[in-house]
Amino acid sequence: MTAPDTRRPGGRLRAGLGDLLMGARMAVSGGREGWTRTLLTALGVGVGVAMLLLAAAVPGAIDARQARGEARYDAGAHAELPAAANTVRVVTVDTIFRDHPVRGRILRPDGPAAPLPPGLSRFPRDGEVVVSPALRELLDSPDGPLLTPRLGGARVTGTIAPEGLAGPHELAFYLGSDAVPADRGSRLAHFGGGGPGEEFGPVLWLLVVVVFVVLLLPIVVFLGAAVRFGGEQRDRRLAAVRLLGADAGMVRRIAAAEAGTAALFGLAAGGVFFLAGRQLAALVSPYDISVFPADLRPTPWLVAVVALAVPLLAAGLALLALRGVVVTPLGVTRRATPVRRRLWWRLLLPAAGLALLLPVTGARSERSATTDGQVAAGAILLLIGTVTLLPWLVDLLVRRLRGGPPPWQLAVRRLQLDSAASARLVAGVAVAVAGTIGLQMLVAGVQDEFRERTGADPSRAQAMVSLTDPAQPREALARIAALPGVTGSIGTLSLAALPTPGAAASPTAGPDVADVRIGDCAALAEYADLGSCADGDVFLTWRAEPAPGFGPGAPVSFGDGAGTWRVPASARTVPGRDDPMGVRHNGLLVTPGAVPSLPPHLLTATALVRLDPADGDALERLRSGAAALDLSATVFTLDPTRENRQFANVRRGLLIGAVVTLLLIAVSMLVGVLEQLRERRRLLATLVAVGTPRRTLGWSVLGQTGVPVLAGLVLAVGIGVAMGAVLLRMVGAPVVVSWPVVGLGVGLGAAVVLLVTGASLPVLWRLTRPDGLRAE
Repeated sequence: MTAPDTRRPGGRLRAGLGDLLMGARMAVSGGREGWTRTLLTALGVGVGVAMLLLAAAVPGAIDARQARGEARYDAGAHAELPAAANTVRVVTVDTIFRDHPVRGRILRPDGPAAPLPPGLSRFPRDGEVVVSPALRELLDSPDGPLLTPRLGGARVTGTIAPEGLAGPHELAFYLGSDAVPADRGSRLAHFGGGGPGEEFGPVLWLLVVVVFVVLLLPIVVFLGAAVRFGGEQRDRRLAAVRLLGADAGMVRRIAAAEAGTAALFGLAAGGVFFLAGRQLAALVSPYDISVFPADLRPTPWLVAVVALAVPLLAAGLALLALRGVVVTPLGVTRRATPVRRRLWWRLLLPAAGLALLLPVTGARSERSATTDGQVAAGAILLLIGTVTLLPWLVDLLVRRLRGGPPPWQLAVRRLQLDSAASARLVAGVAVAVAGTIGLQMLVAGVQDEFRERTGADPSRAQAMVSLTDPAQPREALARIAALPGVTGSIGTLSLAALPTPGAAASPTAGPDVADVRIGDCAALAEYADLGSCADGDVFLTWRAEPAPGFGPGAPVSFGDGAGTWRVPASARTVPGRDDPMGVRHNGLLVTPGAVPSLPPHLLTATALVRLDPADGDALERLRSGAAALDLSATVFTLDPTRENRQFANVRRGLLIGAVVTLLLIAVSMLVGVLEQLRERRRLLATLVAVGTPRRTLGWSVLGQTGVPVLAGLVLAVGIGVAMGAVLLRMVGAPVVVSWPVVGLGVGLGAAVVLLVTGASLPVLWRLTRPDGLRAE
């Protein structure tokens, strides 16, 4: 076979293709050594690719959940819509079970053409309930009896299909009932057509942009390290190729093709990992966020970007690595040891990142695509500065280290000879820690803006029960007070009062409706400072100006105006008091002896409940007991603060993503450490053969990762604090360093490295057996 004539364009092209094919063959040849090297690279790259594909699938999963939510939307129903053959009455009966939301609806079709909600094949009949698979599993568990009363004693007759659920772990049910009052709930002619979602503010968008940068950049950094697995052996093979007559250009093409082929195997492995991993999506539900496996469909153009970028990144890094070695027919000479790393150019990237972030000061008031791009680019450059500065800092630390016990000397000498490989392994951890510190500083700095004080006082009551239409209001309050786990209950009845026609009224001041609350003196004392009180007394308390038409001796009407009552002339105006919910009463406080018997349908029963702190199920029994009295009962827990839902979701996504990212980096880092041990197995086996204890080698492995990790964490703290300070300045928040957040980030990074080192020790013991001295 004759070699192609490289003097012609076609010959040069055929020669180049031949070099690329040779590099591809070298990636899959070489016996067990070659396959092991390629498989390790594919495993490391595959984990990173799977993470990138998961990130590319997140937008599609969010859209799928939103589409199912919009398809079953019923909040736009109209109570005034007349009953017809194609309408259905819907009553919302949501509840909470052990901090997990339960979506509940009562359905009563008005005719044979009534619309079915998504996920149902037919309407449940009276006394039947259709539940989600997760709720059915919960009802069959030991906790089921605690939740069953909230289903009205109905019999489970079916399961909601996936198209009617936000996710596989959602707790939801549809209850059939013919006893729904005509004035309860609302009526609709079709499901779906949800209203516009809640807009993200500029600060939340800033959080989302930085979250994506912080979570994805460590994966990209580790991909860069993974594609360089087996670099030393690859260089020795290239020297053999030079001995056969290859020139420097051929060596570069062969090296690029070999690295690119291993990366292609990594792409395939990443696709398999992603497809296998997304089947696990139905098994987990962090923070009540669950998706069906089919929802995780990566955006096609993002998949194309990953498929093109990973092989190109591998080839480019292989060529870059060759700049540090001289490959000759006689062997490989490394230039890296005597050369000191220059600092000035390594500072350019973080400086450029700060230069992009500092001018962006309008994140609080405005948002645009340009601003988002500038923030993302600045954060990327600032975090990449961790990668560029880390090798220089490791060299600075190990350059003058001398002496110490044998494990320390082995570790330091290895780092002095080649610190770049260890620095590459821990760079992903350093970037993740730096980004997490910066983001958590931003979250801590702005969280007060997304929290509001409710004014509730949990020391006076821990829950409030509201029964909108109890059959026997006073008996219902007594049953609430007698529930297990309830240590105290303050029950009142309330209704609305209107001034009778012709009563004195001001055209400008005060409302024309007053709240009337009925209870004994002890109960009414929670709403006002009564002074002296006895049954038969009436009190008036106003938030501002007294309402006209409700003074002493004034006639008023209740509810629908069917009943009238005259305010006693002895009624006293008393100063109001915030109730345990943080709300101040505005109207009349009436003891039972001062008001005649009223129709139950006009009354709302309210109980302020104190719970036994030693009873963990007291709140759940309270919710179930209230539902047994009235399925539409509402149970509020008293919390002095309330957090914005969108902010809470973004923060939860950050925590979930950070944990997943660190775990995957740990897996990939373990692959890198095992690859380094495999390359040095003959040296390690020789050391054991001449009497070196295995525990000495184990401590040396810890030192080889510990020193770069120490440098990386120091650098991550500096970069992370700087990033957090800049982000806080962008939103106009005070720059305060949260040292617990810094300590948590450093602790997580150190824990990952200790975990990886411990997991690599069994492989180290196996590689140092005498058969490790064999060579082929």
